[in-house]
Amino acid sequence: MYVVAGVTGKTGSVAAETLLAQGEPVRVIVREARQGESWRSKGAEVAVASLADARAVAQALKGARGAYLLVPPRYEAPDMLAAQRPLIDALAEAVRASAVPHVVLLSSVGAELSEGTGPVRTLHYAERTLGAASRNITFLRAGYFFENFAAVLPAVQGGVLPTFLTPDRVAPMVASADIGRVAAELLLEPATGTRVVELQSALAYSPERIAKELSERLGRPIATQHGPLEAVVPVLTGLGFNAGVAGLFREMTAALNDGRMAFHGGNVVRRFGTLRAVDVLAPLLEPTPAIS
Repeated sequence: MYVVAGVTGKTGSVAAETLLAQGEPVRVIVREARQGESWRSKGAEVAVASLADARAVAQALKGARGAYLLVPPRYEAPDMLAAQRPLIDALAEAVRASAVPHVVLLSSVGAELSEGTGPVRTLHYAERTLGAASRNITFLRAGYFFENFAAVLPAVQGGVLPTFLTPDRVAPMVASADIGRVAAELLLEPATGTRVVELQSALAYSPERIAKELSERLGRPIATQHGPLEAVVPVLTGLGFNAGVAGLFREMTAALNDGRMAFHGGNVVRRFGTLRAVDVLAPLLEPTPAIS
């Protein structure tokens, strides 16, 4: 039995579906019973639990061969980093109490750094905390999600791809579906001790490459439109994010732009995604069919 959290999101749903497709027994964790109905129909067991409830999560993990865990964002919190720590502590308590033999934790490029990485600082804390609680753990450090560009796709119709990332700088990027697929693979290949896996697309991506792929797919020129770092906070707060969260994203953008958040190799396992940026983003540009 494998336990998968985050199945109402992108990576957890793919991880669970990948395991089920291979005939593996799966138990999904959902916050509300209604969220588990579709998974039960697919043959999965359903555990209803908040990830912040250590006792309930420990019960969900009982008897499992491995578990895929993640730390959901708390964008509404004035201090997002502080708000996520109790949940991480609860997950660690659940892992320790259940004695689940292997955990795959969704982490991020840059999680080895304790500061200067914005929201990824939470995952540095998660790696340390769950790493101390688990006998065998895999830190799945994923690149920058292609899906992060979805919010600016309306501008692509006008011929530009806005970005705060340096347009020609290559950075680790990946599709969320590839993260879920690789997470399932890693559950079936359990670690002994601590294992770090770096995951990015098989292709080297920059915003300019993404614009080029979209241009080729759409058949018209798409150019990157670079926004200055100073504009990150006012733009994000204008979109409804609080100042604390906007500041964290400014910090992360700076770290990606100056190369601090990057894969540096070493004693790690390298995995590569199969999806391209255009595979993820182009369908989001297609009009939704009218319902007659």
